[in-house]
Amino acid sequence: MSAMTYKNYAARIEFSAEDGLFVGHIAGIKDIIGFHGESVQELQAAFEEAVDDYLETCEKIGKAPQRPYSGKVMLRLSPELHARIAMKAEASGKSLNQWAAETLSHAQ
Repeated sequence: MSAMTYKNYAARIEFSAEDGLFVGHIAGIKDIIGFHGESVQELQAAFEEAVDDYLETCEKIGKAPQRPYSGKVMLRLSPELHARIAMKAEASGKSLNQWAAETLSHAQ
């Protein structure tokens, strides 16, 4: 599955059968930014316009726009699982972060 992305923002998309529209929201931020379109092309254009409007509005009001993801992930694991994956990472010659990023990238 590929995501609709623009300027490092991603969209959560649904289809409204009642309205006959694709409806989207910018994902990963606390502000609620929605958009819609009747076709994929309209939806992509509306998404890009929504992101641009959001960034322009933030600039006008002096607010830093929220960035969807920082790249930092905190996981809580059992000590046993932590030990097993740390050993796998070491055995493959990688740091735990490198090993986890590579392993998680295969889950997309």
